[in-house]
Amino acid sequence: MSDFDLDLQTAEGEIDLPDGDRIVLGVLDGSTPPGEWVAAVEAGNTLVLDIEGELPELAEGFAPRVKELGGELMHFRGFLVVSPPGVEIDTGLLG
Repeated sequence: MSDFDLDLQTAEGEIDLPDGDRIVLGVLDGSTPPGEWVAAVEAGNTLVLDIEGELPELAEGFAPRVKELGGELMHFRGFLVVSPPGVEIDTGLLG
């Protein structure tokens, strides 16, 4: 082995990553303000939210705004998938 010293923790802190292009996992239970979900989508993130409650009531505060922005929403197996503008939710393999 060589004497190569790599401090991964420091290197990770120096990497400049964009805010978007992330997949954000969360729980849709009414405890997160709708504006936070909208801001995450506006930043270019895709949301995968575990639904705990009645979806229409839980999503009414942010779903219209996401659609206005050009994002997509898809209910899939107990989750709500929310994509930012320009990111298509492909359902072609669902059958």
